[in-house]
Amino acid sequence: MRLSAMGDVAMTVPVLRALVSQHPEIKLTVISRPFFKPFFEGIPQVSFFEFDEKERHKGLAGLLRLFQDLKRLNIDAFADLHNVLRSKVIRNLFALSGKRTASVDKGREGKKALTRSGNKIFTQLPTMFERHAKVFEELGFALNLDNPIFPERAVLKEEMRAIIGGEEQQLIGIAPFAQYDPKVYPLDLMLVVIEELSKIPNNKILLFGGGTREIEILDSFSNNKNNVINMAGKVKLKQELELISKLDVMLSMDSGNAHIAAMLGVKVISLYGATHPFAGFAPFNQPIENALVAYRKEYPLLPTSVYGNIKVAGYEDAMRTILPESIVEKINTSLK
Repeated sequence: MRLSAMGDVAMTVPVLRALVSQHPEIKLTVISRPFFKPFFEGIPQVSFFEFDEKERHKGLAGLLRLFQDLKRLNIDAFADLHNVLRSKVIRNLFALSGKRTASVDKGREGKKALTRSGNKIFTQLPTMFERHAKVFEELGFALNLDNPIFPERAVLKEEMRAIIGGEEQQLIGIAPFAQYDPKVYPLDLMLVVIEELSKIPNNKILLFGGGTREIEILDSFSNNKNNVINMAGKVKLKQELELISKLDVMLSMDSGNAHIAAMLGVKVISLYGATHPFAGFAPFNQPIENALVAYRKEYPLLPTSVYGNIKVAGYEDAMRTILPESIVEKINTSLK
């Protein structure tokens, strides 16, 4: 069970692929929001159960109905990869009915030590993938994440090829937004990155985002550039996943797009401002040198937050220490 958010749900995918591959005797049911169903399509032995937050499974009575719905599936063990109030209720009900249960340890104390301003302990914490794997180990299913399995690249339909104009060029995805401002690379510098990459005729840059404001910004980024295409608002999630699987590299903030690309086996260059990969949320199976972080000697309190939702006075320009030319060089290197 993992209900939200998009990036966190995407981070479960590589672990679940490893689980069913290494334990073919398992039949796995993923409990999550309907929107995320495409993440799990095509994974062997996996079925999807839709959590109906607005009606059937709303409130405490709804959680009791959810438990009754799940009981009909003859579940033997319950893995709580969310560990919030809703999932705790379901987990405890399964435990009381005699089923094996385990829940993810989010490592809150370690994250507090990493992000506090005084007496900071700046060290790499276990990744969420390792934490998820430990849940299944507690249920009796040992996991090795060293040799991951990724899906085959999608075959794009004609309508998608018409939008992007074919696949002959190098496909570079750029997702310049995140939920919180301290995680967003300055847009004027991102425009510099896009303009530099667009100067190479063999590059095709696909921009990802959502919402009216983001679409307007991405439209301005793609103006008068034949090889820069704004994909926001043009495709549904399943189509977007197919398109991302075709990318040669994805440039993303510390956000859901990084985890979606990584779960599909795409190279990811990720940018960090208020947050840091040491918190355990770096994209799956990506080398640490692909994570570009703000300059800590100039901003010693970094990271100031696990999720990027805390603004610290004087740290508004921290991400400007990640130079556009460094990003372009990293992308070019990955393409080679």
